Amino acid sequence: MREFNTSGPNIPERHYTIERRPQIVEGLRMVEQERYFTICAPRQTGKNTCFRQLAVYLQDRGYEVAQMNFENYRTASVEAFLYEWAKNLKEAWGIDHSDVREIPVSFSRISEVKDKKWVLIVDEVEGINPEYFSVFLHSIRNLYHSRQRHALKSVILVGVTNILGVVSNNASPFNIADNLELPYFTEEEVYELLGQHETETGQQFDNEVKHTLFRITAGQPGLVNGFARQLVTRYANVPCLNMEHYRVVEDWYIRLSIDKNFENILNKAREERAFVERLLFTEDKIPFRIDQPAIKLLHTNGLIKDDGEGYVTFWVPFYKKRLHNAFYPYSNGEKEGILRRLALNELLDEKGKLQLDSLIEGYKAYVKRRGFNAFREKDEKGQYLSLKESALVYSFETYIQAFLQAVGGKSYREAHTGLGRSDLIIHVKGEEYLLETKIYYYERQFLEGRKQLAYYCRSLGQRVGVYLVFCPNNIRYPDSVKEGVEVIEGVEVRTYLVEYDEEKW
Repeated sequence: MREFNTSGPNIPERHYTIERRPQIVEGLRMVEQERYFTICAPRQTGKNTCFRQLAVYLQDRGYEVAQMNFENYRTASVEAFLYEWAKNLKEAWGIDHSDVREIPVSFSRISEVKDKKWVLIVDEVEGINPEYFSVFLHSIRNLYHSRQRHALKSVILVGVTNILGVVSNNASPFNIADNLELPYFTEEEVYELLGQHETETGQQFDNEVKHTLFRITAGQPGLVNGFARQLVTRYANVPCLNMEHYRVVEDWYIRLSIDKNFENILNKAREERAFVERLLFTEDKIPFRIDQPAIKLLHTNGLIKDDGEGYVTFWVPFYKKRLHNAFYPYSNGEKEGILRRLALNELLDEKGKLQLDSLIEGYKAYVKRRGFNAFREKDEKGQYLSLKESALVYSFETYIQAFLQAVGGKSYREAHTGLGRSDLIIHVKGEEYLLETKIYYYERQFLEGRKQLAYYCRSLGQRVGVYLVFCPNNIRYPDSVKEGVEVIEGVEVRTYLVEYDEEKW
């Protein structure tokens, strides 16, 4: 029986596999036009699987394909590189370069072969030692210009980072403008992948699970397979996997899993922490310009993308959720102080129903007493690492989590790919409430946010939305910016304003 693959290339006989047909067709076209091109995309996007599928089609068309990987050659000697290089050439093309001691010599010998159709695929190309990487690229470039007269018809360079920039810097005359785009799975492809499991095992995924799995992963192949594998492994004997099962798996992924790919995302996010926190906690519309260093770094590592309207947005909601947790200041001790002051008889009525007004008033009193600085991280010199906007959001969530701990409630986050939204669904005594925090910037943003909250509540089947807006106390607000309860298209939206001293905190 096949399974969902979470490591290494897909083997169709062992793993559920999606054939990336549009990309394969385009790859075949580029090879037949004797193009040298790149495939660059973040990790877990299915690059390896895609070029292996492409290699099979090429072999069916009479090409001999040499595939090699140089992931761990960053510090390797040129002798070690040439040993691996010669071994792969021997296996793929039957040529013996074991006596070669210089990279250009090997390519020169390749150029002497006329009666073959060869394709070279180099995976993890950026892993090659910089000391001879430029020589390697220039050697390829030299063969590119005479490719009609020798066997090496196409070279495909595969990697994670921005290979186009790397190659251009090292071999500018080499025509590497062509890049085979490798998008994440579409929703239809996610359904197709899950459908293979359904067909082969009889175990079904509820449609809401399929849609939610696609939404949280944005179709990133590694995450799609990871979520699916966890579901079918944990609940192997369940005929139909529903949202209760999904929530358990999502909670594990968000709080407990040690994911090497997210560790890379987190490390890159820490390098550009202020930028990432602007995306997490403000509604700034940042133009997407790939030449900006922070945008290039975060985009090529799979964290952000263009939203289709020219602005930066998060690419994968799962990453947004985990980054929200990763930047949270857990060690400030505020939760314990909040717990001591909670008066549950004021927060729950005699039937156990949550008294929202009392809960928010308690939070406002806490803010006046403690402020927000406890929720900002500092470096070893005492300088703040995090934005003040993050402290506002984290303070409210800490207060809510203390309350939920006291009453035995639960919560889960609903993160969007859009910006400036921190949505938390809390479950208290059989009732659910959607809480959204927002920082006030201007009237239109305030009013539209309230309508958006109502729309989102409806999409999730929530009857009550809590709209908590942080408002600096040094400005005069329009009459429309006020607290109150409003029913918007069947949803009860409860608006609360939390004033704070912007200069002090």
